[in-house]
Amino acid sequence: MSFCVKHTFSVQIRSYLQTAAAALILAATAPPLPAQWPDHPTPGVPRTADGKPDLSAPALRTADGKPDFSGMWGWVNVGPPCGAHCNDLQISREFLNIAYSLKGGPPYQPWTAELVQKRKADLAKDDPNVRCMPRGAPRIWTDDYYKRIFQVEGRLVILTERNMQYRQIFMDGRPLPPDPNPTWNGYSTARWEGDTLVVETSGFRDDLWLDSDGNPLTSAAKMTERIRRPNYGTLEVEITIDDPKAYTAPWTVRITQPLILDSELIDYYCLENEKDFVHMVGKGATPPKEQ
Repeated sequence: MSFCVKHTFSVQIRSYLQTAAAALILAATAPPLPAQWPDHPTPGVPRTADGKPDLSAPALRTADGKPDFSGMWGWVNVGPPCGAHCNDLQISREFLNIAYSLKGGPPYQPWTAELVQKRKADLAKDDPNVRCMPRGAPRIWTDDYYKRIFQVEGRLVILTERNMQYRQIFMDGRPLPPDPNPTWNGYSTARWEGDTLVVETSGFRDDLWLDSDGNPLTSAAKMTERIRRPNYGTLEVEITIDDPKAYTAPWTVRITQPLILDSELIDYYCLENEKDFVHMVGKGATPPKEQ
């Protein structure tokens, strides 16, 4: 089974929910209870003269004058990223290869280059994502599920639709701990440089994947994110990976996130009714027969 067949994306789930809800309403003989995902207008949206959302308006700011990153954010779909069989998938290129825009690719250590080729040949069968495990902090920005950011005093909290996961970034001046417990998201602290929030993260697990191609992230890694909101409708994230165990030099990618209006996160858990990953056996292997 290909990577493309494996995944069901939130935009498709939303469409399914709306279609199913409409069918139930039409079939009901009594007044039905509300069944479709609720729409709720985003408050305070700047408007153009013709009433449309003005996404190029100035970014919102908090009471202390800093950019406010709060809101629901998506991803930039750049067309068919994985061949003729995936034309309908709404994903970013970075989801498949976080470094696709990096000329020459990441500066691999010899063992890393070999590992990535093996993972590709095995059709990403060992990707934690395939097993419904967390995707980790770097993949939050390339994820094919919406995320909502809450910016409160001393902390930035990111909620993601997939498995209803969260990430927290401490903005209260604390330093990075010298030896944090290794986790999927690592331990993140941040400081302001003008209108840019600079986030530093360490304490990653040793077995993380940065993307579906299998670019690794090890426990030696330090990740620096520079987050900006240049206007009301756009979030820009510059990610620098400094992982001397896996790469010969630091490398940087830039990712754009569009604002999502009039919507909310849906309740989605990867393991609920999951029946696919037993078929992810790698190239040349035979998946089990259907029961």
